[in-house]
Amino acid sequence: MSGRTLWPIIFGLVIINCFTIGFFLSKDQAIPVSSSQTDPIDEEIATVGDTKITREQWLAELENRFGKETLEELINVKVVEELAKKYKLTVIDEVIDRELTMFKSMYNSFDNEQFGDEAKWRDQIRYSILLEELLTRDVQVSDEELKKFYESNQDLYRIEDMFRLSHIVVKTEAEALNVVEELEGGSSFEALALEKSIDEFSSNEGGEIGFVSQKNEYVPEQYLEAAAQLNENELSKPIKVETGFAVILLHEKLKGVSYPFEEVKGQIRRQIALEQMSGSVSVEPLWEEIGVTWFYGNKGDTQEEN
Repeated sequence: MSGRTLWPIIFGLVIINCFTIGFFLSKDQAIPVSSSQTDPIDEEIATVGDTKITREQWLAELENRFGKETLEELINVKVVEELAKKYKLTVIDEVIDRELTMFKSMYNSFDNEQFGDEAKWRDQIRYSILLEELLTRDVQVSDEELKKFYESNQDLYRIEDMFRLSHIVVKTEAEALNVVEELEGGSSFEALALEKSIDEFSSNEGGEIGFVSQKNEYVPEQYLEAAAQLNENELSKPIKVETGFAVILLHEKLKGVSYPFEEVKGQIRRQIALEQMSGSVSVEPLWEEIGVTWFYGNKGDTQEEN
């Protein structure tokens, strides 16, 4: 498998794992607690007919289902943070900016809710870079090998102008004008896409089609022409397409950029080093180094059924 193909896979898997961490650490996902600090553990929190569900039953079920995995992810974050301090590893904003831009350019669609919180993406990218640096810190890669990889995969580091779009496709221009009127009146784009768009692939995603560029063969050229004239979070006028008329919403513009070798040298080193390592990208090898104890037993037991 070529480096060009493997890099998006590795980076994608790390980001997916990081989203698990983000999920459990998100304030939005915090377990609600009673305003009274003296509530007993057998507080009734729900009833089903004559049956009571207590806080104790609820918390026990949460621990049985998610407790082990949640604690492991929390420990992983702390392990990476502490070892990064030990080895004086840092990630500057410019590196995170570049990694985020490259990741966006590799994938044409994202979960709308997760993608909307870019701060979480940045935290997760920082975590993945620190983890990769820790795992590969003893792996030697020659400058010659780094330059060879860069020369062979320069298209990875040249990004075209890209637009993150959503669209609503209807059959007639009159319907499209009505969609524009409703949106300008405050209607939800996602709700209208679900209700009115005839594009079955995107309607269930609220009209989201992700980042597109000239390389994307599945998006009408008219979309790109219209998007280039829009400001972020601006609607287009009705656009004639093969199946009818479309209204697009521009979420974000990515300006084209070409990254020189010196800027991506560190990323390439991590990538090649990870390819040379056996096994998956995991925090597990770092637990023993820093010294972790928990009441689930040995680290190797984390994959067993609860």
